[in-house]
Amino acid sequence: MSDTGPVPAGGPAVPATAGQHRRRLRRIAVEGAWLVVTVALTFLGLMAITFFIGRVIPIDPVLAVVGDRATQEVYDAARTAMGLDRPLAVQFAIFVGDVLSGDLGKSITTGQRVASDLIRVFPATLEMATLGILVGVLVGVPLGVMAAARQGSVTDQIIRVVGLLGYSIPSFWIGLVGLAWFYAQLRWVGGPGRLDIAFDGLVPVRTGLMLVDSLLAGNRQVFANALSHLMLPAAILGFFSLAYIARMTRSFMLDQLAQEFVTTARVKGVRESVVIWRHAFRPIRIQLITVIGLSYAGLLEGSVMIETVFSWPGIGNYLTNALLNADMNAVLGATLVIGSVFIFINKVSDVLYTILDPRAR
Repeated sequence: MSDTGPVPAGGPAVPATAGQHRRRLRRIAVEGAWLVVTVALTFLGLMAITFFIGRVIPIDPVLAVVGDRATQEVYDAARTAMGLDRPLAVQFAIFVGDVLSGDLGKSITTGQRVASDLIRVFPATLEMATLGILVGVLVGVPLGVMAAARQGSVTDQIIRVVGLLGYSIPSFWIGLVGLAWFYAQLRWVGGPGRLDIAFDGLVPVRTGLMLVDSLLAGNRQVFANALSHLMLPAAILGFFSLAYIARMTRSFMLDQLAQEFVTTARVKGVRESVVIWRHAFRPIRIQLITVIGLSYAGLLEGSVMIETVFSWPGIGNYLTNALLNADMNAVLGATLVIGSVFIFINKVSDVLYTILDPRAR
């Protein structure tokens, strides 16, 4: 943000006055306070939805603890100890207080605190989703631009079919086919899990990201093995991501290529590559931020089937096991983390959109 005031015609910029600085600071403070309020209200709404859905689904958390052969006295005692005999409003208030203090309860599946479990499993999902979104962006954006630049051609039709396949093929099916072909037959990639058993425990856990931890430890063999296990599930996630990103990029580019300034540039004899990447692509970069952010959040929350197929020890697999074992503390905790990540990524996208596009300010 410039420290100068308006530029008079034919003269240099004049320094901003103290009143202008105060107005800017006041506007920044108001925008920051409003951002905090909206995030807090959104998170409160997320907690409310998560809590009440956990109370209405046909799963009894008491039976998950005492078993279906427990006596009525034991059942009632456990229900009282878990606070489920209190009014829903009181239970929700206690739930909110526990969440804000970082206490998500204890998992009956692992016997550990849910917060500790989530800290342990979330980096695996983060690593796979991050590599997947990189594949989606690096491949999907050029494909979308190419399809728009060659609208109606064979290339455009092929790219659109690839995008349609990304929307249509079930993720578990392509995961099973990928394992059968690239792992069992060709041996090009590693199998299920994050590492081979021989490499398990060879590097200290610092970040939970296996590629990063192996690099920090200087162990190239563990890094290569972790990468071989990560390539296939990340590529599959990237395939589904690039289908959405390529489709949206193509749509944005077609709109820009129809604008008068693009036609003017072509009439002036500007090279087609310059017209496409400088004149047409530059304005859509801001729109793509939102698209990429939504896609990334979708990979973080929607990788349940891929993690199940590849026995990937991430938050999706953790949530699936919790649901199968009626472990409501783990289900609610994992749902809150996924929702919080979605809120965070969306707010970051909004902030970046505002910074990069003066019209949004």
